[in-house]
Amino acid sequence: MSYLITGAEIVEIDFAPATEVEEILQNIRTLIATVKYSVPLDRALGIEASFLDRPAPDAMARLKVHTVEQVRRYEPRAVIKKIEFRRNEEKGREGTFYPVLSVDIARGVIN
Repeated sequence: MSYLITGAEIVEIDFAPATEVEEILQNIRTLIATVKYSVPLDRALGIEASFLDRPAPDAMARLKVHTVEQVRRYEPRAVIKKIEFRRNEEKGREGTFYPVLSVDIARGVIN
């Protein structure tokens, strides 16, 4: 089963997710919302931000690669099937985009 994770949504942290699937999806949301080098005890965790001022097609391509690498490293129970980008239409955020990930959960994970 595939799940959609949107980088634009702000979701409260659930410190006791009801299912393992919810935990995995929350972990991925945290990964894509965290800037690399901002976590003191794990500087490698998060998304690289050095390329975000590059032209949009270049930044999107680099962000796709970096996101897949991060999910493979920090949440191996998930498999990214597709990453798309949508333009942010929110006032004050025009000209920006956010990722939408289609994610499958590995077999054997408890729902």
